[in-house]
Amino acid sequence: MRYIKEDLKDKTILITGGAGFIGSNLAFYFQENHPDTHVVVLDSFRSGETLSNGNLKSFGHFKNLLGFSGEVISGDINDKDLLLDLEVNYKFDYIFHEAAISDTTALEQDLMIKTNVNAFKDLLDLAVAHDANMIYASSAATYGGSDTFKVGYEEPNNVYGFSKVMMDNIAYDYMKSSDISIVGLRYFNVYGAREYFKNTTASMVLQFGHQLLAGKNPRLFEGSDKILRDFIYIEDIIQANIKAMAPKKSGVYNVGTGKARSFQDIVNILQKELGTSATCEYIPNPYVGSYQFFTQADIEDTKEFLDYRPAYEMEEGIKAYVPEIKRIYETEVKK
Repeated sequence: MRYIKEDLKDKTILITGGAGFIGSNLAFYFQENHPDTHVVVLDSFRSGETLSNGNLKSFGHFKNLLGFSGEVISGDINDKDLLLDLEVNYKFDYIFHEAAISDTTALEQDLMIKTNVNAFKDLLDLAVAHDANMIYASSAATYGGSDTFKVGYEEPNNVYGFSKVMMDNIAYDYMKSSDISIVGLRYFNVYGAREYFKNTTASMVLQFGHQLLAGKNPRLFEGSDKILRDFIYIEDIIQANIKAMAPKKSGVYNVGTGKARSFQDIVNILQKELGTSATCEYIPNPYVGSYQFFTQADIEDTKEFLDYRPAYEMEEGIKAYVPEIKRIYETEVKK
């Protein structure tokens, strides 16, 4: 589906984190809907390097780009020489910045700030030098303990959320002083194709789906029917990104459905779509005190300034995702 009418013929687009979940979906969106664009994917790709919590430092995976016909660069956004090379040897029209340390449980504050905040400023300088519109990934983690999910009510409760608030603050400064458009998108709970290689940080839609396909009982926290989040299907995330290429106004906007749903809803919908009837197992929630029990995006500004309209209810999103959940289970999980 094409989300904008603008002619992107011969435009050059940089996607940082382009071998990750959202970045790779963006790369294929342009390949399939705007084939005359030149798409450059930049990603550090995965290595054996891990954070102190045992999770991978980078989730980028070549399999997310199988079939991609654009340009791929392996590199770290913290590398000043790499950014200089991009500035000198390319001329970007749009930059989609998805690269980040995105693990909300990461404890390395220095690496988080260096990668998420400092490198973002360098990329904004690149965008200004190229007169390229910037669209970047912010996060609902900026709201943390707040019960108001509207820009301006930030209470981050981990360094990841803090880093995204700092990114937004920098973006606001650049909006005042530069002529390019800058849009930050605060993603809520995203699920969909190409998330499998996020490992344990992949959505519970995928994780519950694979539990059911394996014949296991889905394991939920106690009271999961009352733990509500704004779950959003990848296609609506892509819609928001593309519409942010030509916004009515630069700014930071929520990207969700505007409707909170429960983890129990996820399992119930998956059971219906997969034809299973497994018994749910309920376990104590070990994260009480640092856990968000409710998120729901206020998307009124997103509708007004990006002309964004979520197209997928959870039932529709999961139904569309189920064939891919099955494919990944057969090709990656069972092998």
